[in-house]
Amino acid sequence: MGSRKQLSEQVMVITGASSGIGLATARMAAARGAKVVLAARDEAELNDIVSEINARGGDALAVSADVANPEDVERIGERATGRFGRIDTWFNNAGVSVYGKLVDVPLEDQRRVFDTNFWGVVHGSRTAVRFMRTTGGVLINMGSIVSDRAVPLQGIYAASKHAIKAYTDTLRMELEHDRVPLAVVLIKPGAIDTPYYQHAKNYMSEEPAPPPPVYSPDTVARAVCACAERPVRDITIGGGGRMIATMGSLAPRLTDLYMERAMFRQQRSGRPNDHRDSLHVTSENGEESGGYEGHVMQSSAYTRAMLSDVGRALPFLALGASLAAAVNATRARRQN
Repeated sequence: MGSRKQLSEQVMVITGASSGIGLATARMAAARGAKVVLAARDEAELNDIVSEINARGGDALAVSADVANPEDVERIGERATGRFGRIDTWFNNAGVSVYGKLVDVPLEDQRRVFDTNFWGVVHGSRTAVRFMRTTGGVLINMGSIVSDRAVPLQGIYAASKHAIKAYTDTLRMELEHDRVPLAVVLIKPGAIDTPYYQHAKNYMSEEPAPPPPVYSPDTVARAVCACAERPVRDITIGGGGRMIATMGSLAPRLTDLYMERAMFRQQRSGRPNDHRDSLHVTSENGEESGGYEGHVMQSSAYTRAMLSDVGRALPFLALGASLAAAVNATRARRQN
């Protein structure tokens, strides 16, 4: 995918920018010199964040939008290009969730998760392609560890993230086939300390909690900023999540049993359900952290390694080793 513009030369659009990973990314990108366009449903909170960024010497624009609405997403693109003249990186970050067993979660809530998570990515991707098709740039879609491995109690969220992975992988191939100069990246965080858990609709008796290891929002923001400059195909945030995904691939039934034993307990905080959420109506934004009480990892050695020059070369080295092994095996059969 090659090197692209430095962040200080970029215009970056970020959806879901009023809290958590989106907010952390907006602040980090602005601090590194990028012009940032923040989009979310909470207009008042967005305006406060933009004022804060601009007061620190940044250049930010707020756009109130619900990514489930394609007209809203088109308006993000129009406002961004109207203000800054172009878009260099588009980060589809907005997301919502529901906790509860699939048979207990109302269909209305399950559809809302897909409207925001999956269709929000579709709307954002189509808009990003329209605005960057000729000028080039980077499209970053927010997947998850659960794009690779489903977990109980978050079934519809995992389904939406599986769908995002399939959509992103297909879009990448089609754009490459058509020689569109747009890199497509899938970011797959593990458990991150954000308000995601307070914002999720909850059908459990206790408030949800992230299963450890838990990473800070900055670990994801750093990866997003790195991919905006030097995009990769996909990147997992956190070695713990990568281990779970690998387990699910190599030993799916064993991983099922582990999930059944561990995840029903580890995703409960012990605090009673306060019945507040932002699934259908936004609430309580403006915070990066969700206030996780356990240890929060401030960096990921695994993710740093995968974003390094050596890490970027690993898929090619693995492919070369596989081809060499196949050639040697063919030769050995012929000799016999």
